Amino acid sequence: MDLCRRPDGCDDALFTYASMAAAATERPRRLLHGFVSPELCKELEFVHRSCGTVGYRPSVFSTTLPHLAATNCAHLILPFLPLRDRLKDTVEDLFGCEFELFVEFTGLISWCKGACIGWHSDDNKPYLRQRDFAAVCYLNSHEKDFNGGLFHFKDGEPSSIAPTAGDVVVYTADERNIHSVDEVTDGERLTLTLWFTRDSAHDEDTKLINLLSQRLLVEHIEPKPFLPLPASSSMYWLAQEKPGFDVRCARVSILGYDFFPSEGKCGTDDSPCDPVELLDGRLYLGRGDEVLDKEFVNSLHALQVVQFCCWKAAELATEREVHRAGSIRPTVLKRSNNLELLVPCDYKLGEAILGGTSRHDPNPSFSWDDLVLGIARWEEYMSELHRKLLILIPYWLSNHTLSFVDATELP
Repeated sequence: MDLCRRPDGCDDALFTYASMAAAATERPRRLLHGFVSPELCKELEFVHRSCGTVGYRPSVFSTTLPHLAATNCAHLILPFLPLRDRLKDTVEDLFGCEFELFVEFTGLISWCKGACIGWHSDDNKPYLRQRDFAAVCYLNSHEKDFNGGLFHFKDGEPSSIAPTAGDVVVYTADERNIHSVDEVTDGERLTLTLWFTRDSAHDEDTKLINLLSQRLLVEHIEPKPFLPLPASSSMYWLAQEKPGFDVRCARVSILGYDFFPSEGKCGTDDSPCDPVELLDGRLYLGRGDEVLDKEFVNSLHALQVVQFCCWKAAELATEREVHRAGSIRPTVLKRSNNLELLVPCDYKLGEAILGGTSRHDPNPSFSWDDLVLGIARWEEYMSELHRKLLILIPYWLSNHTLSFVDATELP
């Protein structure tokens, strides 16, 4: 029986939260198959691979909702919200705590080569005692996108879980669900993880709404207010081995591209510039001995466009073929030495950690034509999310909750 739904033929009066709570006490965990759509899995993968930073342990990367707000990407919170609401309702139904829970944390977390964690419960530190329940949504699949990374419970059933895109495991965060994750041996294991609490003092919504409300105090005069702003460069630098790598550089490199600074940004022999700092300024994208004649405002802007093109590769290729006759060829320049941006990255380490050599085609899946078309489609996608965000913020402020609402239904 799936506790997320009333069984066919069961009287509503008999299908009570008390009965679900009793079942949850006996089985304080559930594995829900196909809970997340394939389309949303891919969209959240795009968000993470274009916005994520170095995480809380070696070979782990994360994208949290406050981080999106802090980097001018608050509009990318919107794809999370319908699933976030469904997960909260499902956990409350399964564990008999209707209207009692608050979301304590929402984040995309990827475990890459070498990442693992031993036996633990999710409330095993004094600063984690507020956590009552967890939901882990698998956004990609074991043996297809990564190897290793199996999830194990110490006692009870299911005892082991091989992650499959779209599946969700929910469980109590206490000692009844001590669990571990095997070492990831290859690829990138991606999840959306939420923790829920009964303590309103740890409500994530309150903190996020305060952050988002500041957007209404700023007069946006920029023609493209959705352009991202990078965080501190240290947040993108993985230094578990020297010299380490910048995750932004590694992710574009895996897809066959490199960053090149704008002219006049490379400094002089007497006053050389820091190439890592150049990632925060205007730059170009190159591939092999070619550089696209299109200036991006910073590395995060370029990375988002490249990852968007990767996500939408099939659609962009189809659209390009349909409109090929009237299209204008992009301007591509020959690479020159003075354009090269020599960030001290260990690209081989980046590919080894992120799984580039084994999980990606070394040839880019989209052409320069697709990339130029992708820039336009990326801007449309971001602009529409940003428009909806500005409509929703006042609603969230008045209702004190970050819930999904159809913006067209608001006054």
